[in-house]
Amino acid sequence: QVQLVESGGGLVQAGGSLRLSCAASGRTFSSYVMHWFRQAPGKEREFVAAISWSDGNTYYADSVKGRFTISRDNAENTVYLQMSSLKPEDTAVYYCAAGSRPATMGSFMSYWGKGTLVTVSS
Repeated sequence: QVQLVESGGGLVQAGGSLRLSCAASGRTFSSYVMHWFRQAPGKEREFVAAISWSDGNTYYADSVKGRFTISRDNAENTVYLQMSSLKPEDTAVYYCAAGSRPATMGSFMSYWGKGTLVTVSS
């Protein structure tokens, strides 16, 4: 059974940092691209960042470029999202997802986690 399990969310003050983790299990993800999406209250889900398991290529939304860093630990089958200089507008449920290629649309993802809540207070 394929599972993507996010962790690391919480409450942080503006300007602070958090690191999210996504533990993948149940299949080999080496050919997949791992993504982070987020959905704020009352808003549509949006792409945040992605990383290719195989070559480590990374992709970022303009809104997080320079503040967030996506990385992977192949041995641990885990993807991370290091978030710094957090802003109140980063408040959202953050989802880990796996797709066969980089994509900014969630409809192209094959697997999803259940999400972890990040709240940034002003």
